[in-house]
Amino acid sequence: MGAVGIAALRRVRTPQELPLAATPLLFALQQSTEGLLWLNLPQAPNGPASIVLTFVFLSFAETFWPIYAPVAVWLIEPNTRRRQLMLVCLAAGAGVGIYLFWWIVTRAHDAAIVDGHIVYMTESGHSYAVGLAYLAATALPLLLTSQRTVFALGAIVLAGSTIAYVFYWEGFVSVWCFFAAAASVTILCHFEWSHRRRPRPAEA
Repeated sequence: MGAVGIAALRRVRTPQELPLAATPLLFALQQSTEGLLWLNLPQAPNGPASIVLTFVFLSFAETFWPIYAPVAVWLIEPNTRRRQLMLVCLAAGAGVGIYLFWWIVTRAHDAAIVDGHIVYMTESGHSYAVGLAYLAATALPLLLTSQRTVFALGAIVLAGSTIAYVFYWEGFVSVWCFFAAAASVTILCHFEWSHRRRPRPAEA
């Protein structure tokens, strides 16, 4: 994902495109955090490194993305009506992101390797309303966009969310993030194809 993010950033033409182009790099950072957690959990599941890595990963997955995702898509969307709808998604994302960060800080949480994936556990689960608000913030702006490749990313993320919940509900946070990271390859496609569609400057 890091190489994909660098390639996407090299194709950026305006400042508004930077947040979306940086998304694969941010996913790479998040997945690297979980990779380190994989290494630490068997040795010291309750050690300081595992505790810090769990906090960082959950903050990324549950707090950062519901706010960052709608902003990144809103910045590149040319259609005014669609941008207004994305702001509604951003409001939902800000609310759920702040709530989930408060939850992470104030409630006991833990991580464990179960059946080949990491399960993140808290004192109690979240309501369906929180889950729907999170999904609305992270996937819906991608589906609202007029950019075809970004819409495809949204469809992949939504499908990945459904698969992760149905088949891996205990490890939903970890599995969903893997799907989203893998799908971020489409972001590179978006910038590559957008670059090709832009008219070349007239030759002197």
